[in-house]
Amino acid sequence: MTAKNYNKTSVLIVGAGAAGLACAIAAKKANPGLDICVIDKGPDLGNHSLSGAVLEPEAAHRILALVKDNWQEDEGVKEVLARKVERDDVLFLPGKSWSLNLTPLIRAASALNLGPGQMRHDGDYIVSISKLTKWLGQQAKSLGVEVLCGFAAEDIRLGVNGKCAAGVKLVDCGLDKEGHKQPNYSPGELIEADIVVLAEGCDGLLTERFIEKAGLKRQTNQLYSVGVKELIKVSDEQYRLFGDNRVVHALGYPIWTPVAGPGIFGGGLMYSYGNNCITVGMIVGLDWRENDFNPQDALTHFKNHAFVKQFIDGGKVIEAGAKMIPEGGFYAIPRDRESNAIGCGNVIILGDSAGFVNMLKIKGLHNALDSGRIAGEAVAKTAANPAGAALAYTEILEQSAVIKEMRQARKYRQVIAKFGNFAGLPLSVFANMLPLFETEPDYKAMRRVHYRYKGNKEFDKDTFTAMAHTEHREEQPAHLKILDPSLCRDRCVREFGVPCITFCPAGVYEEIQGVLKPANASNCLHCKTCQRKCPLDNIRWTVPEGGGGPRYKLM
Repeated sequence: MTAKNYNKTSVLIVGAGAAGLACAIAAKKANPGLDICVIDKGPDLGNHSLSGAVLEPEAAHRILALVKDNWQEDEGVKEVLARKVERDDVLFLPGKSWSLNLTPLIRAASALNLGPGQMRHDGDYIVSISKLTKWLGQQAKSLGVEVLCGFAAEDIRLGVNGKCAAGVKLVDCGLDKEGHKQPNYSPGELIEADIVVLAEGCDGLLTERFIEKAGLKRQTNQLYSVGVKELIKVSDEQYRLFGDNRVVHALGYPIWTPVAGPGIFGGGLMYSYGNNCITVGMIVGLDWRENDFNPQDALTHFKNHAFVKQFIDGGKVIEAGAKMIPEGGFYAIPRDRESNAIGCGNVIILGDSAGFVNMLKIKGLHNALDSGRIAGEAVAKTAANPAGAALAYTEILEQSAVIKEMRQARKYRQVIAKFGNFAGLPLSVFANMLPLFETEPDYKAMRRVHYRYKGNKEFDKDTFTAMAHTEHREEQPAHLKILDPSLCRDRCVREFGVPCITFCPAGVYEEIQGVLKPANASNCLHCKTCQRKCPLDNIRWTVPEGGGGPRYKLM
């Protein structure tokens, strides 16, 4: 933004995550004269960044080399990339006491160039994505990029042709719960931009609105999972026993078993984070059937498994969080119907907003960085012809490792959605030889079916939410909207038992005098699970005032 006009910029990037900041850095390095502004709804850099996170070295090195020649000597880089995977285990948990090590099978699959072989993480960095994002933001600022936190965008405005964006509108601030203007009311401004980059993360509000407005298409429905995660401080002996450079991924208990019990896609994870901290998480596909299932309850069962418990028993949770992950893969990438661009005209979509997560690898951070770097290159190249930005970006991206690996895993998740874990996981080895199966939206999978492993008394949503340090201004309107309250009253109670009360990680929803309400909207972790898992598709997440939401610092 120029000093004279704070409502106009050459390049506007929505989202200060890894992808958006990589784009800003790459564009500024290629064209130092560009006015580039990055806006983010979080109160500070990294506050809304949550991931595993295991990062492939090549993607990290490519963006770091753009930032500075001697990046290896930078103390900030040394801190962020301090930990490399030296021990990588994949386990199958047939029950709550036993574990089988599948790592030899994964290594054999890798040697045979079979899909499951991509699940190896040897040599990858174990990173705090919050810390990585904060460091990238500092580098972007040092290059002259305007990075503005606490700015929430609620809409993307199209130009007269309906294919290019004219700008982005920020959310109105200073309204009370009924939507009335308070003395501190401030209308959301329109920021005009020649090029708009959408890097909001999974299920981005502006991204989905642009897809609808511009008529972009996905060949298959986007599928999602939700990840819940805790960072646990353990004893010296427990951390030594686990190992300082280790990652563990586990399939099976408590979300699926070979024959009886639940059949939910996903699994658990454990990463060493240094300072006697181990991150423990659970990733769960949103196409679960059980109406009384809660991902955090599954995480508690996972933590109580004999293998996991030995490393964390008695430990203290120091941070927690939840977010969704896009799983649909290559065929769920949104594209322009005419040009096949990932975006359209002067609008580029990248990172998790585009769905660049490879579920065979259980990773997407490397693709976020690479797609951001490529987007920056395209932005600099098309600065004089903004309407060609999306096409230029797509042409470069199609020749990159990002699209290559997305193609390799292109039918993986659809095969499992079609056949379930027991048959689908073995069949997924040959997924690309099978037809592309049609998948229904996640919310349609729910039935009145009970989750087998229920009843943890150790788990407390209030404590979990407190560990995410989430905050919102209490007097603002609820940003979670129930479209038709009568559907909740007349159908959901009877058919599904109001499952949002159970599955929401932050306990946002309550029945008050028989009426379902987002009574605790200020608890919201911005994971957006509710709008993708409500069985009647009756909830919408809208953006709250800027500066609200979780405040992740370590994860």
